[in-house]
Amino acid sequence: MVDDFILRALLAGVLVALVCGPLGCFIVWRRMAYFGDTLSHSALLGVALGLILGVNLNVGILAVCIVIALLLFSLQHQQRLANDTLLGIFSHAALSIGLVALSLLEGIRVDLMGYLFGDILSVTTNDIYVVAGGAVLVLLLLAWMWRPLLALTVHSELAAAEGVPVTALRLGFMLLIALVIAIAMKIVGILLITSLLIIPAAAARRFARTPEQMAAGAALLGSLAVLGGLVGSMTWDTPSGPSIVLAATVLFALTLVTGALRRRG
Repeated sequence: MVDDFILRALLAGVLVALVCGPLGCFIVWRRMAYFGDTLSHSALLGVALGLILGVNLNVGILAVCIVIALLLFSLQHQQRLANDTLLGIFSHAALSIGLVALSLLEGIRVDLMGYLFGDILSVTTNDIYVVAGGAVLVLLLLAWMWRPLLALTVHSELAAAEGVPVTALRLGFMLLIALVIAIAMKIVGILLITSLLIIPAAAARRFARTPEQMAAGAALLGSLAVLGGLVGSMTWDTPSGPSIVLAATVLFALTLVTGALRRRG
């Protein structure tokens, strides 16, 4: 008999993996991994904001991620600093401000490790409703944006010439990443959430012939990583979030080995 909390953890993890797979493909194609890291690090500032204002933490995280995404979007267009410099500044500044703000909160005990590395085994039924609702919303929006976003990824100037709203599409994609980070933070934590976006997509890339195949493969591999990570966590009493990321890394390594064997064959 499987305990209810494990089933809830598995369901929440798979829901997040189903969203992270297709979205992660665009992050890999567009080389935006560092952008994902920056947004996820800013989520801790959202936690502090939520605790200070007494609002739902997911609302605080989403608000801060959206503000950071808008600031980055604005500053990137000014081109006064290189993108990686801007992302480095925002990433570490947001994480530091969040840690300092949490340390100054009096009378509130904060599970810092849970926020940093996730606590999927404590997922509640209400959490699943939030994750499921957010996942459906993100998948619907991504399906709506799929074709123009692909055109933008392949060749932005050609896409603009064909009438694709390039600026609005880029901004919308950034906001989608912010939304996913807000709903998925509890699964693998602030420091590891980007890995669930990147690693399954990178693993699926080797075997996919079309963008849609890669998206489906990434969602499947992400779900397997969640299952493998939970099994490993329960078997060896290891932290669940890092265990999921480790399982994803093992799957990625297996795809490398399999790909090398296929080339030799």
